[in-house]
Amino acid sequence: MVKWLAAFLGYMIFRLPGAVMGFLLGSFYDMMKDDKGNRSFNQRSSRTVTPADFEMHLISLCAIVIKADGSVNQTELNYVRQYFVSTYGKERANNIFRTFNTVIKDREISAQRVASYLKQRLRYEVRLQLLHFLFAIAKADGAVSKAEIEKIKEIAGYLQVNYRDFESIMAMFVKSADNAYKILEVEQSASNDEVKKAYRTMVKKYHPDKVITEDEAIKKGAEEKFKEVQRAYEDIQKERGF
Repeated sequence: MVKWLAAFLGYMIFRLPGAVMGFLLGSFYDMMKDDKGNRSFNQRSSRTVTPADFEMHLISLCAIVIKADGSVNQTELNYVRQYFVSTYGKERANNIFRTFNTVIKDREISAQRVASYLKQRLRYEVRLQLLHFLFAIAKADGAVSKAEIEKIKEIAGYLQVNYRDFESIMAMFVKSADNAYKILEVEQSASNDEVKKAYRTMVKKYHPDKVITEDEAIKKGAEEKFKEVQRAYEDIQKERGF
């Protein structure tokens, strides 16, 4: 099926974020070919939606992040272009980016409208992986700026992603003194018992065995997140000596 091929190609080029986005895009194409595709993770829309609609909303969301600093960052743009080439092939990717250059690049894009469109069609765990992808774009030039963080935070709000989940994902891309605590979704002032409780809660939330899905990309996302949770807990253990 298209989604598995897209996920594989995306993973080979961009590892986990690419696999998730490849699976997301491929599933949308599969849904277009089979109106009875009940196994698709995209929710049904009340109106007809074409693959081109979806592509434009996705590239628009990427553009919002790329332009967050006030200009188009070429390194970040190349990151997205390379991903689209790996997913669609050079000719189709060029057509998509031609639209980007002639329409999207110089226009104000409504983050609320674009994110709301995607929110209605994606499960929560896929929206979390979408945030991973946006942070990966922001960090393509080596660092995530304050403006990019604020823009992705805004998008996360429109996607109805829990703020603690947003902070946890951000902590994987933006290093800080309390990084491990943010990943565990607990305050730095928390007691050892509270840290242990938070760790147990995150294990239950993100353990791969707890993520009931047939989507391989989502399973890989859960595994990566679980590893980050384990690393964060180990860092706090070393810091506190328990």
